[in-house]
Parts: sequence; C-alpha cells; structure tokens
Amino acid sequence: MKFQRKRRERVDITLISMIDVLFVLLLFFMVSTTFNRHTELKINLPEAKGSEPEDHPKNVTMVIDEKGGYILIASDGQSRRLPGQNRETLARELSKLAYQAKDLPFIINADAKTPYQSMMTVLDVAGQVGFNHITFATHQPENTEE
Repeated sequence: MKFQRKRRERVDITLISMIDVLFVLLLFFMVSTTFNRHTELKINLPEAKGSEPEDHPKNVTMVIDEKGGYILIASDGQSRRLPGQNRETLARELSKLAYQAKDLPFIINADAKTPYQSMMTVLDVAGQVGFNHITFATHQPENTEE
C-alpha cells in the first residue's frame, strides 16, 4: 500500500507587519520615557557676598550640626541640644519659643555638610509654629578677588 503525502503549504512569516509593530512600540517607549540626568550633574554652590547683616540684639538661632542634630539658642542666649532629634520634639520646643518671641529673627545656622532634610524640617516647623522672620546664616568667603 502506497500512501501519498499531502503537500505542505509553505509557511512564510511576514516580517513587515512585525517590524511595524516593533517600530511603534519603540516610538512609544522613547516618547514616554523620562531621562534623569540631574544625578550626573556636578554643581558648585554659590557663595554669599553682600552687605553686613543687621545687628539684632535678640534673636532665636537653630544650629544644625553635620549629622543633623539640633541645638537651639534662645533669645536669652541659653543654648541647649534638643533631647530627641525628631520633628515632634522640634515642633514642641519651637512652639514654646514662638509664643514669646515669634517676631524676633529666626536664624538657621547649618554646617556645610548638614543633610538637606534636616534644614528643610527646621524651616518647615519654624514657619508652622509662627516665626515670621526666618533666615539662613552665611559667611563671606575669605578670598574676595574681584
């Protein structure tokens, strides 16, 4: 007995439609992707050159050390390290001072290596408890070549 084989149809994969689909997907991902280049940038922070600061006999100063610890210097000149270095302790201590001295200048004196979050926390809490005159302490650079 002789069996006949069925003729197979030749199978072709059309690449044109597949390339079109891949091209559309590529365009979609290229358009919808954001490229973050800000992490690669090297920046030099500006130095503060200006007039001498006004002399205020009384002010409230918050010193932030390089590890983010808070030291509060009240308007009477007494300095004390805050027992808990968190937002709640900071808010409690500043609200006590704001009740008496919210119109005095509030100076944030931070180390150059202070974490940015620590400075922003102090700025935010000081504004929330009612301090009106908040400023950052800077010093003029030693080499003033013009």
